[in-house]
Amino acid sequence: MALKVKAQEKLQKIGKYEGTYRYIMMPELYTSLSQEKVIKEAAMRSGVSKGIMQACWDAAGEVIKAWATEGHSVALPGLGTMRFGLRAKSVANVNDVKTGLITSRRIIFTPAVELKDELADTAIQITCYDRNGQEVKRVTSNDPGTVEEPDNENTNGDNQGGNTGGNTGGGEPNPDGSSED
Repeated sequence: MALKVKAQEKLQKIGKYEGTYRYIMMPELYTSLSQEKVIKEAAMRSGVSKGIMQACWDAAGEVIKAWATEGHSVALPGLGTMRFGLRAKSVANVNDVKTGLITSRRIIFTPAVELKDELADTAIQITCYDRNGQEVKRVTSNDPGTVEEPDNENTNGDNQGGNTGGNTGGGEPNPDGSSED
């Protein structure tokens, strides 16, 4: 199995590459799996009935929610830990501290080392699309996940990065799919 990524040629409107077209990589999103499908698969893999798995799933969800909202970091087996966090404005004077300074409440997930290692070892398939939406290239990784720097390795001036079958867009996408360039 490979993670699917698309590299779409887009006009950069801000930043150092403003006014030029660049290939921006982002994960291709899959469909969401229903809770029912996940429970059915977990029941099958564990050898317990679907009803028992549903009861365990619901109870675990309630425990995680209760403990996390009490301020605990909660372990999610095989995945990592989750906790609630927040963003807030700062103030210079202690008398100005109030709940109105909180701008958002968030869920913070910290993946387990094993999950991060498995993700790093998963093959990646990149499909490149030009600015008109036409597929122009496919790249499949067969490397150990080494991060390449295409802006620094081109010495022949052809703007192709000087490699074949490597990273064509540079770096990782932002979690929200936007570009920093």
